Amino acid sequence: QKGDRVFSEGARKFQELTSLDVADSSQLYSAFLVYLDLTEVRQWHEVTCKSCDNLQLIYFEGREGEGAPLQLVVPVQCQRLLSHQWLRSVLSLVSPDGSPHQSVLIVAVASDSSLVYHRFTDGFVTPEPPDHVLNTGKRSGRRKRPQV
Repeated sequence: QKGDRVFSEGARKFQELTSLDVADSSQLYSAFLVYLDLTEVRQWHEVTCKSCDNLQLIYFEGREGEGAPLQLVVPVQCQRLLSHQWLRSVLSLVSPDGSPHQSVLIVAVASDSSLVYHRFTDGFVTPEPPDHVLNTGKRSGRRKRPQV
């Protein structure tokens, strides 16, 4: 039963992607693989597909979990060269609330259908602090040199 549901949803989403009128069939294939990965493997919520005529690309907006912030996901062929200007243009795509996205997940799609996710942000992002900090105090295990 679940397999039939997944197949029918996948077929419906593929038709929706083809209706976005993007001329590049390899981009369409990449977008479909990323959509399946987001919805079936990673279990993202509220994944919607969109297109940008200026950039000639298909992209997704979705949430990693219920109540999680909306994220921008852009599938690209791994052979594609990305420029700083192109990344800035992608980051300038507006979210449904009218503000630009602060980060984008670029998904490189290889010819063997493997996917690699890279997050790009607008500016520096402070890293999360570690869960556990190992405080060793004085350096132990270090030998003193003998006095001559």
